[in-house]
Amino acid sequence: MASASRLRLNFFLYRRCFSSLISSDSALLTSRQKTRAALGLLKSEKNPERIVDICRSASLTPELHLDRVAFSIAVSKLTESKSFEFIRSYLDELKTRPDLRNERFMSHAIILYGQAGMLDHAIRTFKQMDELVISRSSKSLDALLFACIIAKKYDEVSRIFMEFPKTYGITPNLDTYNTVIKAFCESGSSSSVYSVLAEMDRKGCKPNTTTFGALLAGFYKEEKFEDVGKVLELMKKHDLLPSVSTYNIRIKSLCKLNKSVEAKALFEGMLSKDMKPNVVTYYALIHGFCKEGDIEEAKRLFDDMPRKGCAPDGECYFTLIYYLCQDNDFDTALKLCKESMQKKWVPNFTTMKMLVNGLVSISKVAEGRELVGQMKERFPKTADLWKEVEEALPL
Repeated sequence: MASASRLRLNFFLYRRCFSSLISSDSALLTSRQKTRAALGLLKSEKNPERIVDICRSASLTPELHLDRVAFSIAVSKLTESKSFEFIRSYLDELKTRPDLRNERFMSHAIILYGQAGMLDHAIRTFKQMDELVISRSSKSLDALLFACIIAKKYDEVSRIFMEFPKTYGITPNLDTYNTVIKAFCESGSSSSVYSVLAEMDRKGCKPNTTTFGALLAGFYKEEKFEDVGKVLELMKKHDLLPSVSTYNIRIKSLCKLNKSVEAKALFEGMLSKDMKPNVVTYYALIHGFCKEGDIEEAKRLFDDMPRKGCAPDGECYFTLIYYLCQDNDFDTALKLCKESMQKKWVPNFTTMKMLVNGLVSISKVAEGRELVGQMKERFPKTADLWKEVEEALPL
């Protein structure tokens, strides 16, 4: 009965919010307000028709970042429900809008098709630019290559890169080459990038830190450590000194390989060169040591952050709280959880449930109940889930 009432309430809220988007009063709303209203509806909506209606009513455009987020959420939802025809028909409909008949929108549509795994439609959209009298540049080519990466169709990257620049008279730029290099590295073919680097040299296109960052990540992933050294030498040749982002890629890559001790040595090398690590550096190390079971080292790094002028973010808290619970250190997990929640960063349901049950196991039922009460108050939609946890708590 309660469930039926909640469904009616949700439907009422949907109708009220959606009505405000399509009513004459919506003309008084700014585009940002419309998009925010649409985002609120999209996050909980599952019906494909209503998802498209919400997007249509908000008159989304890829010109604005918030609108691009809304597009992405909508396509993700439609992809999850395998509603591919809705994606195709909606994006085709948008192509008829005069304000969207430009390369910027077509490039975004191409990427959205890649996100949905509909690469054939991404390629069709690229080719369709002729009949829509929209000029192409490296921007739309780069979008198509990126769509291949999102769809994990790495073979298509090679084909498109080899054929399309000649066919459509497009000169690849640095972003084009970096996208191709990223594809090779993600697909486990990092050694192929040497030929791409040679072509860049012939065309007078100088690589940048993004180029070498992708190379480093790829060679680490394939555990080709000798090539890592070669990349560092190439960076010197191009007068590119390793930056914090370069170190972060190396540290993160080593941690993924369960080589957190080696990553920590790189971190110490950063400090010795007076380079200031950032939250990305610390998160990679904290997660790496936690994953390898060295919670004490992870805690030391976490405690070290403020002393290095770097405040931990939500992900640092969430990761450490989760692994502290796994390690049965519920007292420290509770302390960090309270700190995190004071900063409005709340761990997910799984972690919080583990912490509550852990507190009960060490006879801290009151603390567990208090956490449950806070979670029910902050997230009313999860009240039923927490009710089950609460009912299982000892008196």
